[in-house]
Amino acid sequence: MTPQTVLSDTDRVFHTFDLVGVGLGPFNLGLAALAQPLVDSGELSAVFFDKRPGFAWHPGMMLEESTIQVPFLADLVTMADPTSEYSFLNFLKHSGRLHQFYIRENFFPLRREYSQYCAWVNSRLSTTRWGTEVLAVSPAPAMLRERTGARWLLDLSDGRQVLARHVVNGVGTEPFAPPELSGALRATDSPRAVHSADYLSARGFLRKAESVTVIGSGQSAAEIYADLLPAAVAGGRRVDWLTRSPRFFPMEYTKLTLEMTSPEYARYVRRLPTPARDDLNVSNRALYKGISAETINHIYDMLYRLSLDHDLAAHTTLRAGVSVRYSRTVDGHLEFDLAHEETGTRATRRTHAAVLCTGYRSPQIPAFLEPCRAMLNLDAQGRFDLNEDFAADDESTLFALNADEHLISVNGPDLGMGPWRNSIVLRAITGREVYPVERAIAFQDFGGFAS
Repeated sequence: MTPQTVLSDTDRVFHTFDLVGVGLGPFNLGLAALAQPLVDSGELSAVFFDKRPGFAWHPGMMLEESTIQVPFLADLVTMADPTSEYSFLNFLKHSGRLHQFYIRENFFPLRREYSQYCAWVNSRLSTTRWGTEVLAVSPAPAMLRERTGARWLLDLSDGRQVLARHVVNGVGTEPFAPPELSGALRATDSPRAVHSADYLSARGFLRKAESVTVIGSGQSAAEIYADLLPAAVAGGRRVDWLTRSPRFFPMEYTKLTLEMTSPEYARYVRRLPTPARDDLNVSNRALYKGISAETINHIYDMLYRLSLDHDLAAHTTLRAGVSVRYSRTVDGHLEFDLAHEETGTRATRRTHAAVLCTGYRSPQIPAFLEPCRAMLNLDAQGRFDLNEDFAADDESTLFALNADEHLISVNGPDLGMGPWRNSIVLRAITGREVYPVERAIAFQDFGGFAS
């Protein structure tokens, strides 16, 4: 690896980096933090771009009491390097809240606190560049590749171009609404229908709406329902909660299940045939897309308390096993067609407003990678076919983070496994194991029997 170089090509000046990251969500931010000591020593040159003005993690769901769903050890760096200055505990120490966090006796940071932590890490890094969008990643011209060793040429929104020996795509997921519901988001200019990602911006309107329907079964749906219901009941309004799932199911957090967030399980899933892997991943979603037991119990206790003074049937319905399809907007109401899967019965629901808690998904191939699509390894469904170094090209120079759920199941979106994956990426980039990479942590065995 060489320090940052400057190359003149005719009348152009290119900056050449060993590593260029695209996007600065938690995974790429964690990679930047783990790479910073190498940048400081001169072993590695790196830069990370994001089109946003600054770090913001799910700003539409920063409810006051909400926590992240993993313990504080699952920060940006600790599972790779417990001594890192970019740990959550060091953030608490610098913030003067370490003792308070200790006395709190809760391993799960507040969601707002985690976002503040990430912003604090960003403020201590020299490699992050905000307000700059990567427009295109293209193969570097042969002459430039020969002279610099750069594999990729990146076009930036400010008119500059940079060369990169390695690129890491970390643009992450984006809000998703299925086709049968997405029409509701386009039905009106008012916030009558919003995705949960935009909940806080529409919260004032939703709290005054005569009726709100929450659609979805995960943690966001539960938190939004719990946030809206008490005021709605007190004001004589309605909040209903519908989900296609057969029940309001909790996330499974028992310890042997948590061993599925492990290198062994990631290897096991990766080696399955694609159809079997896809089926497994559908069934595994209940492990991390459900509701925390604490939130479920809080909602029940809230309903019990409200029922002492109110007829809840006049204010709320919770119904599982319901498929919901947007139909039309009539007289300022959103109209949905409902179908109860188990009984085959149908109904129509009119509501003043709706919150679609329908999750997020990774773009299969971000638009900025289209110029190099032919060089990427993709599966039959157009998804990244990443190797064991999480690289998408044959030369292991273009990597993708949080775009591998279809390959490694629950390990893909898990914050605690981010440092493990980033350690592997840094190993591939530097040619050495900068941070020890665990290969086996589970007591149980995954998979079948050796023949």
